[in-house]
Amino acid sequence: MNQNKVYELYAREVGQASMLGFIEIGDIIFGERSKLLVDPAEEKLKSEFGDVKNTYVPHHSIIRIDEVEKEGKNKIHDPDGSSISVLPGSQFSQPPKT
Repeated sequence: MNQNKVYELYAREVGQASMLGFIEIGDIIFGERSKLLVDPAEEKLKSEFGDVKNTYVPHHSIIRIDEVEKEGKNKIHDPDGSSISVLPGSQFSQPPKT
């Protein structure tokens, strides 16, 4: 979860980082560019993470980690109206705007 958006990433390496409180994600998998259809969300993620070797995500930003047999598409989507449930206390609340 980043800036009220859910980032769904597929990666070959996920584990506990040496920095306390962080998960290390490495070797993020992106689809082939030879496809005729272009997914804008995946292209945005590719521009953001394409040159990144490893990224470190704070524990409180992680909704869940799954080990899957087949890779899927990387996505960015809103948590509202989705089937994702956020664990209690896993996010910081933002102060109300005045």
